[in-house]
Amino acid sequence: MNRCPALILLIASTLAPALSAAAEGSGAAGWIDVTAPIDPATTPIYPGDAPIKLDFLQHLDKGGKLTLSAFAFGAHTGTHVDAPMHFIKGGDSLDKLSLDRFMGPVRVIDCSPDALAIDARELNKHAWRGARRVFFRTRNSGNGWMTDPVFHKDFTYLAPDAAQLLANAGVELVGVDYISAEEFGAAQPLTHRALLGKGIPIIEGLDLRSIKAGEYDLIFLPIRVVGHEAAPSRALLKSR
Repeated sequence: MNRCPALILLIASTLAPALSAAAEGSGAAGWIDVTAPIDPATTPIYPGDAPIKLDFLQHLDKGGKLTLSAFAFGAHTGTHVDAPMHFIKGGDSLDKLSLDRFMGPVRVIDCSPDALAIDARELNKHAWRGARRVFFRTRNSGNGWMTDPVFHKDFTYLAPDAAQLLANAGVELVGVDYISAEEFGAAQPLTHRALLGKGIPIIEGLDLRSIKAGEYDLIFLPIRVVGHEAAPSRALLKSR
């Protein structure tokens, strides 16, 4: 029971400094929240991952002395980030990654609306070179799949050849708009290995429905979980 207040304090202490500019309300100071909500009624879950359980241990409306919550869900729930140790033996855990990776300029690429994969051909249709961080907006966003509890196996994914191009070019961060960057049912996690093998974190589960292609500032703050491969995060964009 004592773990729940600790989690709440951890989240608050992690997010408060970077979100101060937007503290007066959603969208304040030009920041756009692109975090998918964590809600059992709307959040898709990758097959085999942990279910979402949001419970109240006590509630003021039910005679409790206070309202006290307990959360249980997988590290890859909603908007989250994969660290190298997710698929790379000996790779860094999330707490070892510098926050510099997650704050600064990012280029949002609006992929072809009918693209089922972001492969090298699709990638090279767009001006991606020279960007330190790249987010991909696809038909996943157009369909609103990050707020659809039904898991869609045919989500648009990042193909290994495009991932390798990004890794070879020295991109520092890659983000996609569904809960995995890898093709569903892929025999090997080649996309993850191409990026994570170069120490490039992968943000998954962005909600980019309201975002247009262009240059943005990014604030992305993962929960500071020690020794693990992923964690849910808050993501904010601001047009440059």
